[in-house]
Amino acid sequence: MKHFTLTGLTLALSVLAADGLHAQSIQQPTVKTPTTFAIVVDQHTYDQAKPEIDAYRAAVEKDGLGTYIISGRWSKPEEIRTILQDLHGKQQPLEGTVLIGDIPIPMLRDAQFLTSAFKMSQNIRWDKSSVPSDRYYDDFDLQFDFIRQDTAKTCSNYFYYSLRANSPQYIQLDIYSARIKPPVENGEDPIAKIKAYLKKVVRQKGQTRALNDMVLSTGHGYNSNSVNSTIGDALALRTQMPHLFRPGNSVKFINFRSDNFIKFNLLNELKREGLDFAYMTGHGTATLQLLNGYPLASNPQPSMDNVARYLRSKLRSAKEDGRDVEAVKKSFMESLGVNEKWMLDAFDPKSIAADSLFNDDMDMQIHDVKDTHIKAPLVYLNSCLTGSFHLPNYLAGYYPFSDNDNVAAVANSVGVLQDLWPGELMGLLQHGVRVGNWMKHMAYLETHILGDPTYHFEGDAEQRLKINTAIGACDGRVSYWKTLLKENDADLQALALVYLSRLLPEKELSSLLKQYYFESAFETVRTQAFIQLRQLENPDYFEVLHAAKSDSYEFIRRSAVYDLAEFGGNDFVKDMIQLYVSDPHSERVGYRLRTSLSYMDPMLVRQEIDRQIRLNPNLSNGKLLAEKLDQIVASGERATQALEKKILNKDEKEKERMNEIRTMRLYRYHRMVPILIATASDKGNSPDIRVTALEALSWFPLSYQRTAIGEACAQLLNSDAPETVKYQSLKTKNIMAGFSKK
Repeated sequence: MKHFTLTGLTLALSVLAADGLHAQSIQQPTVKTPTTFAIVVDQHTYDQAKPEIDAYRAAVEKDGLGTYIISGRWSKPEEIRTILQDLHGKQQPLEGTVLIGDIPIPMLRDAQFLTSAFKMSQNIRWDKSSVPSDRYYDDFDLQFDFIRQDTAKTCSNYFYYSLRANSPQYIQLDIYSARIKPPVENGEDPIAKIKAYLKKVVRQKGQTRALNDMVLSTGHGYNSNSVNSTIGDALALRTQMPHLFRPGNSVKFINFRSDNFIKFNLLNELKREGLDFAYMTGHGTATLQLLNGYPLASNPQPSMDNVARYLRSKLRSAKEDGRDVEAVKKSFMESLGVNEKWMLDAFDPKSIAADSLFNDDMDMQIHDVKDTHIKAPLVYLNSCLTGSFHLPNYLAGYYPFSDNDNVAAVANSVGVLQDLWPGELMGLLQHGVRVGNWMKHMAYLETHILGDPTYHFEGDAEQRLKINTAIGACDGRVSYWKTLLKENDADLQALALVYLSRLLPEKELSSLLKQYYFESAFETVRTQAFIQLRQLENPDYFEVLHAAKSDSYEFIRRSAVYDLAEFGGNDFVKDMIQLYVSDPHSERVGYRLRTSLSYMDPMLVRQEIDRQIRLNPNLSNGKLLAEKLDQIVASGERATQALEKKILNKDEKEKERMNEIRTMRLYRYHRMVPILIATASDKGNSPDIRVTALEALSWFPLSYQRTAIGEACAQLLNSDAPETVKYQSLKTKNIMAGFSKK
């Protein structure tokens, strides 16, 4: 039952919930603007921080964005989602929201294919195997079934949802979202941190600042430590933001190779006066940005130091785990051919202290971020887990929620794919596009903004208003986007291609995308054209896919390898071997090719290995290279033969069969698709086995066999199969169909 009363600018909503009366207040914007913004806050935080939240709202509105304040004693996420969805449908549509304080956290299940890389068995603890994601609040087309609220005292704000089978099976944000939820430890008061942060945001919004100074860092072990990957991204950035490379402005590239402890260089940059944006790439955990590995060394002594340091760490880990230290020591002596002297000081207090300091200096720690007055108002942490906002303490939160000048950090709540497009639409930021409007186009389930999503750099005032309004209102005018497409700007053209891909009929769109791929000198425009064509999977796409293997931009070549492997058709075996031969110096491309070759038809792969490599007189290492690839192909054959045997063996334990089936979530063995279809269709299999096979098939949305997958699902939907099998059939069928609608 809802009661609506209008008093001044406040609309009070009262919702009678099962556990009592929950008052919700909606304060209307005080200015009329083309699009609007919503501050959502829990009642306790609002009561304690009302002056700061009101001042933040005033600063956002002064910047030209009418803002609601929505406060309440929230008992479940649905209450918030319903309000946001209603506001989005108004004449001045809602373009985004920020969630302040103790806001329910959706923990999404049965939707791992909407992440970039997260693949974890959902049989383990739910708080570990679910994805903390605010896509629940910002993508209204996604439909979920509520499962339960977590009963653990420390996780009572977790609400578990399953993505419905009849929901769209792709992400396309209606609004953007962000969290103002500071990390806390040792009894810290989160509200005090929120108040301090909001005061900082108001100060920052009172200043105009162009994006003229940027730093990019790359940590150890990322993208196979590929030099070509890093160089390619730098060249692309030059076309995205050419002004950064002009005198008076600055762009710096920091690489782990330049120092054994690169974090000190990075920290010096982060606190440098004038820095606007820091984009940091590398591996990560909830509490660490991993920057360096053991020092790269070719001289004997540093190499010996690395080995000794490694052995000491292994013995200490064995002791901490309660394992037999002497047995571990003996195993290393046998496997590495070292003697006991290498490990004598493993438990010496001085050695332990020295190694601890060494390890601490290799990576960015929470205390490093807390103790550094970071000058960049915007940072992006392109790494796993650092944005785990559902945890009390998480590293990315210390960027905005510390005493510094940072107001927004973009980070990930779970593991993230290494091979993401690093500069996707990044050039929009120089035009004053709000951080939230930028993020709308690149979000996976795990992508989150921590801090103020309305923050933007200066840009031309008129252009800034037009672009933000067009993005925020999901402008459906083809004429506007075609006009933007004519701008001599890489990412404005790329953005136009995104929206035209949603608006134009396929024939016109396909021709346009193909034209821009083959004619554009901008790396990001070609990449966007390639990605949008992928959704069509038509002759134009295949023509571009053939050509992409020779693109000058390493990321496009790498993306082509992904697509060649995901498609799996025989027509592309020749391309894969060609690319392997022509691009051996691009480590990440080579890595993806070696991984992907085993997915293809082994007979055709061997034929091309012979033709292009073994019998090629121009390859000085042809024989060795051919033997290496032959081993990969043979390994794939053995793997699929073993998989087929176990999956079809009904005498095998069901748990083992399901584990083997789940292998295809990671390894796209296309020749296993008929086996999976047969397994899903076999009435002699248990519903669990059949559902697992159908779920595995849902990871083949680009496969040349996707039509067969869709037809098999349709047949099961019209059969007498158990309801659980029909449910997953519908979901898999919609994933196959939805891929072309992204």
